[in-house]
Amino acid sequence: MNNSGQINPKQTAGEKAAQLVKDGMVVGLGTGSTTAYAIKELGKRVSRGLDIMGVPTSYQSAFIACENGIRLTTLDEHPQLDIDIDGADQIMNSTAIKGGGAAHTREKIVALSSKRFVVVVDESKYSDVLNHSVPLEVLPFARKLVEKQVADLGGKTRLRMGVEKDGPVISDNGNFIMDADFGVIDNPASLSSDLSLCTGIVEHGIFTNVNAVYIGKKDGSVQIMEF
Repeated sequence: MNNSGQINPKQTAGEKAAQLVKDGMVVGLGTGSTTAYAIKELGKRVSRGLDIMGVPTSYQSAFIACENGIRLTTLDEHPQLDIDIDGADQIMNSTAIKGGGAAHTREKIVALSSKRFVVVVDESKYSDVLNHSVPLEVLPFARKLVEKQVADLGGKTRLRMGVEKDGPVISDNGNFIMDADFGVIDNPASLSSDLSLCTGIVEHGIFTNVNAVYIGKKDGSVQIMEF
C-alpha cells in the first residue's frame, strides 16, 4: 500500500518477495519499478539488522541499494548468489521476457549465477501467451547484420531511441538496444537458442529459468507460482 492508502500491486509483490531473503545471503538486485520496491524493503530490513550483500544488475539498482544502506559486492567476489529478485516485461509460467530497462544482459548473468531466480510483477505482466517484443543488446557495428538475421527468423526489429536524449538508447555496457517483434512466440526455448546464435547480439531478453513468480493483485494479495 502506498502513502495515499491505495493498493500498489507492484509494491506488494516486491515487498513480499523481499521476505525470502535471509541473514547472510548474497542477493541479485534486479532492475525496474517493481524490483525497486523489493530493494527498498530489503533496505528497511537491513536497518533493523539484516546482514546481506547485493549484486546490482544496473546503475539504477546500485543507486537504490546504496541509498537504502545495502552493501554491494560483485560476481568476482561471490560467483554464486543465494537468490535473485527481478521484474519482467511479460511472463508466462517459467519463461519471462525482460529488457525494458535495457539491463537484460547483466540481469541474465546474475539470474544464471543464482541458486534461485524469483520474478516480481503485477498481474498485467502475467500472460497466457508470450507476444511481447524481445529486447536485444547489440554491438553497434553489427546493427544491420542483426536486422537481417532477425528477419530470417521471422522477426522485425527497431532501434530503441532515447528519451530526454538524442539518438539511440545505450546500455550500461555501451551497446545499442533493439526490440524484435515476433508476434506470438510459440516456442520461446527454440527462439532463445536461435537468437543466441546470431552474430552481433550480445544477449537477448528471453529468460527460461524462472523458479518462482510473485504476482501482485489489485486486491492487495500476492499470488505465488513455483516452478
